[in-house]
Amino acid sequence: MIEKTTQSKADPVLFYTIIILVVLGMIMIASAGLGYSRVRFSDEYFFFKRQVLFGVLPGLAMLFITKNIDYHFWKKFSFIFFMLSVICLILVFVPGVGSKIYGASRWIQLGPVSFQPSEMLKISLIIYLAAWLESRREKIKDFYDGLMPFVVIVGFVSFLLIKQPDIGTLGVIILIAMSIFFVSGAKVSHMLLMGGVGIAALFTLIKLESYRMDRLLVFLHPELDPKGIGYQINQALLAIGSGGIFGVGLGHSLQKFNYLPEPAGDSIFAIIGEEMGLIGVTILIILFIIIAVRGLRIAKRAPDMFGVLLAVGFTAWITFQAFLNIAAISGLVPLTGVPLPFVSYGGTSIIFLLISVGILLNISKQASVN
Repeated sequence: MIEKTTQSKADPVLFYTIIILVVLGMIMIASAGLGYSRVRFSDEYFFFKRQVLFGVLPGLAMLFITKNIDYHFWKKFSFIFFMLSVICLILVFVPGVGSKIYGASRWIQLGPVSFQPSEMLKISLIIYLAAWLESRREKIKDFYDGLMPFVVIVGFVSFLLIKQPDIGTLGVIILIAMSIFFVSGAKVSHMLLMGGVGIAALFTLIKLESYRMDRLLVFLHPELDPKGIGYQINQALLAIGSGGIFGVGLGHSLQKFNYLPEPAGDSIFAIIGEEMGLIGVTILIILFIIIAVRGLRIAKRAPDMFGVLLAVGFTAWITFQAFLNIAAISGLVPLTGVPLPFVSYGGTSIIFLLISVGILLNISKQASVN
């Protein structure tokens, strides 16, 4: 069986699905951020304007640029890009450069613009791991030449994320990295070993910080302290439940008016559930399922292992992060604090997500056919 590479149009289903999500995100940020924007900035559409100007417009521009750049280009700069991300992760701890918000050092402040290095880390780590694992295909199954170097790389960035702290992003990073490692040809026994060590490490991290233990307790007992540690999840569940099947109508949420924390950010799924109901959240979930299916299809048809690993990494990033956000706000897993891809407020997040989609679309243009 002979394989050949064909140059074709980028996957139209993936492209339009992403555009629909971005438009939905802008609509929901305009609605969900209404109350908080008015109280804090005296501008009802403050979040919407910033998302468009500093997120959506530059992000879409980068999508169209990266869509037309051969994805092999990124392999040449994979290590430099990864190290730049690591340096930025370290800079968040430097006084005068890093910005501490709500007790977490996750942002670099450049004048009026804030930048979250962990979002750049996601895309740079995917590109670096794809390039690195492709170059070591014969050694991947070896414990010392395959597993251990992989653990060192992931462990190093994990340490920096724990110091911020950003356990939600850490969870997404580990799921992405393990997905790429597995597809590259890793042993199942090595994957199980890492899974066991990871679970033990997670419980250790929970025990070390009281707020993490509080989140676990609230997950197990949502009724616990509804005005204290259980406030956010209870308000989120109230919002989702209030929506019923058809929702209360776009713009008519009550929870967004200083009841539900971060209504335009991590909690935006709850506002979607309240305003658009079961039908709205079902459509949203279907959109993410379409992305997962198309992304894995692109990976299956990619012309080389580098393309396969890139496609798997980007698809895992979007789908795992979406699942974690939706599951957390729905009370299915403990609260994580990760944004809903393409929908939650956050310029850094949507820019790097759209760059990754551009690269994914370029891979789809170079599909292998039998």
